[in-house]
Amino acid sequence: MVADNMTVVRDATSRLVEMPGLTTEAIVEVHAALLPNEPRHHGLRTVQNWIGGSDWHPLDADFVPPTPDEVRPLMDDLAAYVKGAAHSPIAQAALVHAQFETIHPFTDGSGRVGRALIHTVLARRGFTTDAILPISLALSTLRETYVEGLTIYRTDAPPLTPAGLRARAQWVHTFAEAALLACEQAGRITHELHEIRADWDDKVTRARRERGTRTRPRADSATARVLSQLPATPVLTAATVASIHDVSEVAAMRALDKLCSAGILETKSIGDARRAFVCPGVLDTITWAERRLASTTFDTRASAPLPGTSAAPARRTAD
Repeated sequence: MVADNMTVVRDATSRLVEMPGLTTEAIVEVHAALLPNEPRHHGLRTVQNWIGGSDWHPLDADFVPPTPDEVRPLMDDLAAYVKGAAHSPIAQAALVHAQFETIHPFTDGSGRVGRALIHTVLARRGFTTDAILPISLALSTLRETYVEGLTIYRTDAPPLTPAGLRARAQWVHTFAEAALLACEQAGRITHELHEIRADWDDKVTRARRERGTRTRPRADSATARVLSQLPATPVLTAATVASIHDVSEVAAMRALDKLCSAGILETKSIGDARRAFVCPGVLDTITWAERRLASTTFDTRASAPLPGTSAAPARRTAD
């Protein structure tokens, strides 16, 4: 299920990135893909929602989004803005995220889609292509600053008045600071993954020498294809490999078994005599990065990660 869910999330956001004429309907489809088992929440909301306060009334809510009648025109306006390039990629991503969270167009799952839209904007503008910049994790750690920034963005002042412009500029500044922190952490993750990839090459070479075959797999082989995308897809099944890399399930299973023999992958039972293949090196690296991003100082030695963060892997010391 984990492998399938990761594929769904990647495919869903990729559709928004690659779609030349992004529409409200496309965003609604991505929402449904991200909440496949929650059909009652699919589609734009037709009821009033609110954030914080009582479950029964919005009188003491922290924020009350627009009425249901306003959701469709506001979303159409937002989709049109996503397609444009009137502002820099970071400013555009900041404004899209804040406006989407302000509209809060779904009864559940708006946060997930709002985070996906950050990546959508940056990828559509060519700012990020092969990776997802962890801006949303940085914003989550800086939660008080994040909520304060969104609250200021939601000022009643008209957008083009001095007060309205100041409010939006302050939010963009908050978002840009989170983006800078995310870039620093992403650079660190990239360096760590390069080191892991070098280790994989050594392991594959040793395993193939022991079998008496050529030291490197062919570039077009299933094994080479899986290795090239392993940092992005560290949880796999034969079916997902076949789908992602356009190979047969037989070839996919053969490649996965070879990488297990080389000590790069491990197997996990997922029921019904099925196996999933996981890459501990990538998953541990991601977990440590998540823990750093969940630390208010972005260093687990100086401050512990926020509650609810994944437990520390046993394979490495904290840093």
